[in-house]
Amino acid sequence: MDLSKIKQWITPAFWGAVAGAAILAIVGFNWGGWVSGATARAMAQTAVVERLVPICVGQFNADTNKAMKLVELKKIDSWKQADFVVKQGWATMPGTAEPNNSVADGCATQLAG
Repeated sequence: MDLSKIKQWITPAFWGAVAGAAILAIVGFNWGGWVSGATARAMAQTAVVERLVPICVGQFNADTNKAMKLVELKKIDSWKQADFVVKQGWATMPGTAEPNNSVADGCATQLAG
């Protein structure tokens, strides 16, 4: 076997594979629905928060002083409203000990809106 003929075949094949992999990655990430791990985690976090905010609102609705607290919530600056929701315990999900700040933000926005 002639080594120069093998080299002539391998070089274009190598660059073709590199170009094919690059094109596959571009198509996959732009149109194929592929996402990075960080994007997948952010999407999952958003989905969880979207599902938990109605529970927070439900806990607000179960509060016997909800009318008074809603007036109080609306008087507070918007960037402090999530802290108010946390202090009321509405952002602490059943079965957990700690409140979820992202849920508190979404809940405050929905209640004050």
